[in-house]
Amino acid sequence: MFLLGSAYPTAKLGLNASIPPILFGSIRMAIVFICLLPFIKFELPKKKYILPLFGFAVSMGAAVNLFLYLSVNVSNILSPIVIGAQLSIPLAIIISSIFIGETITYKKWILIISSFIGILLIGFDPKITDEILGLLLICCMAVFYALAQVFSRYLKELDIKFTNGFMGIVGCITLLILSIFFEGNTIVHLKNLNFEAWLMALHHGIFCSLMGHMAMFYLYKFYPVGQVLPFYALFPIFGIMLSFFIFGEIPTLIMVTGGIIVITSVFLLQKIR
Repeated sequence: MFLLGSAYPTAKLGLNASIPPILFGSIRMAIVFICLLPFIKFELPKKKYILPLFGFAVSMGAAVNLFLYLSVNVSNILSPIVIGAQLSIPLAIIISSIFIGETITYKKWILIISSFIGILLIGFDPKITDEILGLLLICCMAVFYALAQVFSRYLKELDIKFTNGFMGIVGCITLLILSIFFEGNTIVHLKNLNFEAWLMALHHGIFCSLMGHMAMFYLYKFYPVGQVLPFYALFPIFGIMLSFFIFGEIPTLIMVTGGIIVITSVFLLQKIR
């Protein structure tokens, strides 16, 4: 969870080091694909896996990275978006109940609703009046992260290295095309990347994606989404701590209160069957 929590402050460092946000995501996915390439067995998957495989690749590889880096790029305060990313947890549980048939008890509904209340409370913090766009973008990321988690449940029989390698190449190409159209001068941007920028990109590709997310999605293959996701609630603690040590961010009382409501609600979801 430390690796996932480190994604937000290190993303800010990378963006501050001149990586355009969409290109950042493309480089990250390229690193994932290149690292997994030697271990991938190229076999055409069965037809039943095609749709969820593309759904997973587009959701996790392209959309999650797109909205993550855009959110960090427009935000001056990281704590609200680190906590806002937690919406992926209740959203994934809701989506999995619709498409997979996992049961949501009334106790789970109470905790899911309370997690949304915690996010809304943060949204009304006067200190983040200028950070609403970042919070909205991270909420979009949460939707696609939740979808990716559910898509991964249909891919249990596929090798995790293949699914993540496919995600890497689809995400890389999709984001590269978007970067060319919306950010422009892609070759110039790549030539101008300094050591710190590449270091942050490598951190995101190797540690956050390969070691962090792959470990999570490995668990999704064998356990219900509702049991795995609560551990995801721990990453905001590390994200906020790192934001404090790196940028000197001190969360307001409203942020802390909303964060406690969200993290506690999500954590308690794992206690309910």
